[in-house]
Amino acid sequence: MTLAPIDLILLALYGVGIFALAQWVSRGRPGEQKNTTDYFLASKSLPWWAIGASLIAANISAEQIIGMSGSGYVIGLAIASYEWMAALTLLIVGKFFLPIFLKNNIVTMPQFLEQRYGARIRSVMAVFWLVLYVFVNITSILWLGSLAITTVTGVDQTLALFGLAAFGLVYQLWGGLKAVALTDAVQVALLVAGGLVIAVITLNQIGGDGGVLNGFARLTTEFPEKFDMILSPDSPHYAALPGLSVLIGGMWIMNLSYWGFNQYIIQRALAASSIDEAQKGIAFAAYLKLLMPLIVVLPGLAALVLAPDLTRPDQAYPTMMALLPTGLKGLVFAALVAAIIATLGSLVNSISTIFTLDLYAKARPNLSQHHLVTVGRLSAAAAMLIGALVARPLLGNFDQAFQFIQDFTGFFTPAIVVIFILGMFWRRASEAGALAAAIGGVLLSGVMWWLNNEGLLVMPFMNRVGIVFLIALALAVVVSLIRPAPASALKVQLDGISFRTSAAFNLAGVGVIAFLILVYSIWW
Repeated sequence: MTLAPIDLILLALYGVGIFALAQWVSRGRPGEQKNTTDYFLASKSLPWWAIGASLIAANISAEQIIGMSGSGYVIGLAIASYEWMAALTLLIVGKFFLPIFLKNNIVTMPQFLEQRYGARIRSVMAVFWLVLYVFVNITSILWLGSLAITTVTGVDQTLALFGLAAFGLVYQLWGGLKAVALTDAVQVALLVAGGLVIAVITLNQIGGDGGVLNGFARLTTEFPEKFDMILSPDSPHYAALPGLSVLIGGMWIMNLSYWGFNQYIIQRALAASSIDEAQKGIAFAAYLKLLMPLIVVLPGLAALVLAPDLTRPDQAYPTMMALLPTGLKGLVFAALVAAIIATLGSLVNSISTIFTLDLYAKARPNLSQHHLVTVGRLSAAAAMLIGALVARPLLGNFDQAFQFIQDFTGFFTPAIVVIFILGMFWRRASEAGALAAAIGGVLLSGVMWWLNNEGLLVMPFMNRVGIVFLIALALAVVVSLIRPAPASALKVQLDGISFRTSAAFNLAGVGVIAFLILVYSIWW
């Protein structure tokens, strides 16, 4: 696949435009210096539409678009459960988690852990998140993003990788979270537009004179097995999506950890001007998640008809892009690049936030605001450089980078959810219990992973996450009862927090639940 001059012009216009917009929204008064609230929390002034769009822009990147399209080609619509169940998870986060975080003026997730449990767990989890974000998230996004660019344009992958890293860094380096969040509205609009263009054109080609609806009907008729949302144990893909676990099992643990306690996701909600504004943004993001399967799964389903002989599933999305006419191809490619850049910007901003506020400022108190913002910018640059340098050594010989992400984060996800849920909703949870859950959960995950790889314990990844969560939860409760925390240790305000939500938020929740009931009823 090649890009025509007009496609390259559109791509260049996107790059120049998004960079200029980021600098414009980041401008301050002449002579004004940014403080840490300005830089890391966008002056706590983000409107709901920026919060919602930025949540999705931080979430959707190359591994989602290309990887989930490939999964749609192999598994079918069932992979959309990751998107649709996330919509309901977002509403839970908005109703029950955000009021606690915002009431206590939380800036980072490690900060909450220190106020709830103690300083040791703050430092341990800060280091963990930095390692995860730099060596897993940034590297995988740079690697898969550069691979996609190379596939489409023929540009050398190393050049594409360092180009993405440089642009993802510089466009948000001066403005911080405000530059990221306010430009994300444009990035998401481009992503949605590009995705819908592919959906309409591919379904039109499949449907012929009958158009889009006939194209979708043809897919459901010719490939009924690809429209089973709940896979049975005899399905060849049961290990990836083990039946009811997507509704009542391990997927909940993964989603709660990702959407509720993941710094580079939740940070934009923490930057809201009020709880009501944050919840409106969360609801907006939930509805965008309902739309995402059209963008990240449908191209793979369309490829079943339009490209039935693909040698690798991950070729589905680039192959569908190749079907687009000149001009539209450039638009969709710019949307793919926008998804990569938006996620990179969110990641490095959150890395700089955690490093600066949870580690550097704690080790060197009484520093000026200007000094801390400078450290934040330097740490962002260092993180991106490290990610770019280690991406090829870490992932160059890895056949399934997306699976690498899932396996690594799955070691920690159950314990993270235990620590936060008990910390927010059980006053007797202690630091000893939290550390026991963290250490025990990681060790148990590692043992079960090894047993599964050796063929001694056949268990889907998602079921492993659910079982480890339950065991880590029991361990945290028992140790907390044996070694309770002194009353003076609880510095988080848990009393007097209202979980009441507006009528609009409640109505949005009803709409999401109704949609989920409908789609799972139709394609159970």
